[in-house]
Amino acid sequence: MVVLHVKRGDESQFLLQAPGSTELEELTVQVARVYNGRLKVHRLCTEMEELAEHGVFLPPNMQGLTDEQIEELKLKDEWGEKCVPSGGSVFTKDDIGRRNGQAPNEKMKQVLKKTIEEAKAIVSKKQVEAGVFVTMEMVSDALAQLRGAVMIVYPMGLPPYDPIRMEFENKEDLSGTQAALEVIQESEAQLWWAAKELRRTKQLSDYVGKNEKTKIIVKIQQRGQGAPAREPVISSEEHKQLMLFYHRRQEELKKLEENDDDSCLNSPWADNTALKRHFHGVKDIKWRPR
Repeated sequence: MVVLHVKRGDESQFLLQAPGSTELEELTVQVARVYNGRLKVHRLCTEMEELAEHGVFLPPNMQGLTDEQIEELKLKDEWGEKCVPSGGSVFTKDDIGRRNGQAPNEKMKQVLKKTIEEAKAIVSKKQVEAGVFVTMEMVSDALAQLRGAVMIVYPMGLPPYDPIRMEFENKEDLSGTQAALEVIQESEAQLWWAAKELRRTKQLSDYVGKNEKTKIIVKIQQRGQGAPAREPVISSEEHKQLMLFYHRRQEELKKLEENDDDSCLNSPWADNTALKRHFHGVKDIKWRPR
């Protein structure tokens, strides 16, 4: 199996393995699905952290309004009255004004937070360092865990406009957000290796050869963005170690220069002609002007 270290720009994303005979059309779609799935998990985790702290989403026409404005406009959060957390709620005001402030109690909050940490660990970039291959099944498992935690804490469900529910139903609207720039459509995804685009009409082995033990770094890119930057000859960690070595070497050379004192060569015991002058009887002759 060929090991693919998938990157987006200079950032490691995940490890994937595939036979050399894999069609690049299939492989590109697979990489894009895992990449986008990981983004979905992270988006859900971010929103669920807010859910644990401040309760469900307010209706769009009530978001950002003060209590006085809501009362004056006679607006009512009907879904907020239905979607009550299991075990009762604790009021924690949302300063941003996106959520209704009816947060779950401490026990239910810990259920959400623990599940969030477990889901993050499944799709974490640290899996690259650990040598763990991330598959679509693992991403789906993380999503299922998050969905289960929400169902436990909110058995009555969430409002249809809550971004968490929209993510689970694949109805999320990311337009105008930073998250929209990160998502890569499967049909628009491109894989690059060694400054070459891995064309979908070919097989993986057409580029990496028949060796199934090959490990390559591929970069996922949106079509039309051009070739990504090439990988540096040495990694950032190796660069740091190299700079540290040269710094230490310079310090050692400075100390040697400071200790290179030649004054001892003027001492009598350092005179290599002293024995010769002794036998000639010309030792300690001093010349004075008349």
